[in-house]
Amino acid sequence: MSGSLLSRLDAHDRALFTRLLLTPCVPMRRRATLIALTHLGGASVTIALALLPLLLGARWMTLGRLTTMSLLISHLVVQLVKRTVGRPQPSRWTPSVTSVREPDRFSFPSGHAAAAMSLAVSYAIAIPLLTLPLVALAALVGATRVCLGVHYPGDVAVGQLIAIATVGVLQLVGA
Repeated sequence: MSGSLLSRLDAHDRALFTRLLLTPCVPMRRRATLIALTHLGGASVTIALALLPLLLGARWMTLGRLTTMSLLISHLVVQLVKRTVGRPQPSRWTPSVTSVREPDRFSFPSGHAAAAMSLAVSYAIAIPLLTLPLVALAALVGATRVCLGVHYPGDVAVGQLIAIATVGVLQLVGA
């Protein structure tokens, strides 16, 4: 039963990916915007944004601890799941051309989506007025991963759920 359920979920995820893939038909100028957005979930940007509050002084230390811990823990969980599941990147089964370098040979879950959402939720806790724009931007980073042909929609959704759960657990334990 679970095997057939997973097969059906995979088939639906691949079909949705095919409908959402924008790489072949997006003009170069628009593609550059998508690429810039997708890199907001990359290591350099997310590590810098996680460490930024630690550099701003005592008032921001709690946020700095939350951003750093949530980014680190969600990354570890994502890597553990990636290595356990071993789902290949979409480019391994479809002739689509990705517009960005694939950071890993495994697709599930998306590390960029997890990192962006981890920071968005952490910052939103500290600055509630920014919740909607931060979470919307993190969701957009995840969407670009699909549109650029690097991840399936399910990869992005699970990456984002890992991030939200990580921040939630950290909040519960008072980290």
